[in-house]
Amino acid sequence: MIANTLPNSANKVLPLLGRSLSELTEWVESQGQPRYRGKQLYEWLYTKGARNLEDITVFPKAWREQFSQNPTVEIGRSQIHLHKQSRDGTEKFLLQLADGEIVETVGIPTSKRLTVCVSTQVGCPMACDFCATGKGGFRRNLAKHEIIDQVLTVQEVMQQRVSHIVFMGMGEPLLNFENLVGAIHVINKDIGIGQRNITVSTVGIPNQIPRFAKEHLQVTLAVSLHAPNQQVRAQVIPSADRYPLEALMDDCREYVEITGRRISFEYTLLSGVNDSAEQAQELAHLIRGFQSHVNLIPYNPVTDADYKRPSEKAIQTFVQVLEDYKIAVSVRRTRGLESDAACGQLRGQHEKALAK
Repeated sequence: MIANTLPNSANKVLPLLGRSLSELTEWVESQGQPRYRGKQLYEWLYTKGARNLEDITVFPKAWREQFSQNPTVEIGRSQIHLHKQSRDGTEKFLLQLADGEIVETVGIPTSKRLTVCVSTQVGCPMACDFCATGKGGFRRNLAKHEIIDQVLTVQEVMQQRVSHIVFMGMGEPLLNFENLVGAIHVINKDIGIGQRNITVSTVGIPNQIPRFAKEHLQVTLAVSLHAPNQQVRAQVIPSADRYPLEALMDDCREYVEITGRRISFEYTLLSGVNDSAEQAQELAHLIRGFQSHVNLIPYNPVTDADYKRPSEKAIQTFVQVLEDYKIAVSVRRTRGLESDAACGQLRGQHEKALAK
């Protein structure tokens, strides 16, 4: 059955994007149409990029006119509200949803791939002290079709097939669990992106990491540590008070045990806060014995936050310490700095401009 999953209960329009071939076939038959129109609709949604049912020219004209006269069903695509391109090719989008909310997504191209940084919430309730999205507050979860739309929009505008997905945009993915998992299945099966090319980033939600493990997905889990101990973590991540580092690490061990897959630990380097050689040693001891990888992220400056980006020397020292402890480590080099690179920053600046 196709249920109405729009986040706004006052909006009775049913989105079709995010439905499987069998679900779409069931729906066209319920409309008195032949079964083969389900496959036509499926192709127009996921391959041809249709934005309105009236645009699907293989459908009978009379049937298309019914939709315009009685709009109870729609494809469920968002509108591009703002589009910015960086000199390095990174493209950032603000997408306007059906209820007027704005969400941010990013296309990151290289010579061999196109990665889309996907949001799962409008805003974020985690309120991490250094994060632009967290400072903007939380509005609501994204519906499954709103998550999928981001991938299709980037693919269409950049005219390049999306190869990789990172759920590292606005919001905490594991707080929107059902829609996250549903979107992953559609992105994999219907858009055709391999699960091993999908990464889900979480700051950590009690009980959700083991729950995610039991979905038995082949995606990469990235856990945002940002600190080598509970004291520093509680300073930069308010939710750490309710989810101590020791409990988070226990859940990570359970994840590895259930899935057999390694975890990527994300660590934003904040000058003078968590970037010392001693803290690198502490981090190495924390994650020793894990099948893991550390992704260091030099801080992107954010308005209204007092943190600073560490020096190149501090970054290299931190890397060297981890390597000395035989920890697999890489440094994520920033893309699109001149295009408000920090997640949520473009949306935040746009909202401030509108408020003036």
